[in-house]
Amino acid sequence: MPTVGVYWPMNSPADWQPARPVKQPLLTTDRTNLMVLQPEQALLMQAYYVQNWRFLKPWEPTRSDAYFSLAGWQNALARYNRNFEQGTALNVAALNLHNNEVIGICNFSNIVYGPFQACSLGYSISEKYQGQGLMFEMLDKLIPYVFSRFKLHRIMANHLPDNHRSEALLKRLGFEREGYAKAYLQIDGKWQDHVLNSLIAIK
Repeated sequence: MPTVGVYWPMNSPADWQPARPVKQPLLTTDRTNLMVLQPEQALLMQAYYVQNWRFLKPWEPTRSDAYFSLAGWQNALARYNRNFEQGTALNVAALNLHNNEVIGICNFSNIVYGPFQACSLGYSISEKYQGQGLMFEMLDKLIPYVFSRFKLHRIMANHLPDNHRSEALLKRLGFEREGYAKAYLQIDGKWQDHVLNSLIAIK
């Protein structure tokens, strides 16, 4: 996932109100329920990553076996809920309307306050759902929520130079290219360049 390497996290704004764990959809779209999953829903996350590991492998860091375990996802979801309560990250699973399958993942991580007021966005979608406009549908609903809920100024999202689907998606969402970082992240076992993009809140 994209990271913020220069700015140190700062305390939340004085008017920050911690969020309670979400057991119902955080938001809904025409085809998805957007949720912060609970540890007891870890099987859904495990199934998503086990079924899509080969498809996602070229776009993600190298994963250990523990990453695909049920216990690993129970721990991860407990951490995701703590982060959401503390206002430091929002890790969203997009479920189908029956809430029995994860369609995609949208992570707003490294939320920083103070003079920066920014976060990093990362996302993935199940192989069988790609090319259907679902990620745009999810992010089009989530991005305004994140700007408002966390009172942010900037959302950053970076992609590999040859990831043209991601490039087109970010442009459609209004992101603008800001730069090019050499050997920016270790993806699929090697340091790879990334195109840097951001979206600024409309005031």
